[in-house]
Amino acid sequence: MFAELNSILNVSPEDFSRGEFVLLSDRQSDASFLIHHFLGFYLRAGCQVCFVALAQSLSHYTAVSQRLGVSLSQAKEKGQLVFLEGLNESLSILNPHDARKGSEAMDFLRNPSAGLQSLVQFVSSSFSHARSAVEGANDGHGPPVLLVDDVSLLLSLGATVDAVLDFSHYCRAAVCSRLKGNVVMLLRCDGENDVESDDDSERLLRGLTHQCSLALHVRSLPTGYCRDIHGQVEVCDRRRQADSQQKKKTFQYKVHDRGASFFAPGTSSAVL
Repeated sequence: MFAELNSILNVSPEDFSRGEFVLLSDRQSDASFLIHHFLGFYLRAGCQVCFVALAQSLSHYTAVSQRLGVSLSQAKEKGQLVFLEGLNESLSILNPHDARKGSEAMDFLRNPSAGLQSLVQFVSSSFSHARSAVEGANDGHGPPVLLVDDVSLLLSLGATVDAVLDFSHYCRAAVCSRLKGNVVMLLRCDGENDVESDDDSERLLRGLTHQCSLALHVRSLPTGYCRDIHGQVEVCDRRRQADSQQKKKTFQYKVHDRGASFFAPGTSSAVL
């Protein structure tokens, strides 16, 4: 968990907004450090987390989280974390010689015409305890949080842009609106920035940007490689979209083994 990023976003594990859809995206860079940040942030906050991991294995996230001081094993054992290892589940379905049946959450690989309904049902069942809490019971966990890394891989697995947008719309309605929880999705874009491109990842980026309340976009430095700065993060608070001055700031960053530092452009030390 990166304390400096929390300061930039004006949040803490004890005090953060609910009902938010946070979109993480990258272009010619790697925003995966942000998904690790939010995973640790919400587990420290005591939230009930459903993690749809399509990009890496459980062992990868476990190792990175451990360096950041968070134990995924303990979170799973006490029922705080529901983890879908989509990478392995996809391989078990797509490989005809694999004896494993694969999770029903990935049934869209067997029947693409059904859309992502099976994944929707998985998310819904993961938050059954959260629904009970809303209705009056208390399971000891905080608000529900859905994390997806990375949603663009659903396109690679055969889902359409419309199906992925429908999935995100459901997640916002179910998690953000009804359960007063949060949704965080990571999307990777290919190539140069082209707002008019018909590429699926660009269309998905435009659609998800329209839906989100907070966007963090990671990209390489316009000046090229730098040993001391790995890239820049553009933070756009879309909740102020109607204001005459939309809240939009850019910070440079450097990732370390146990965290990351964030800098205002032109400074030599972390700010906020």
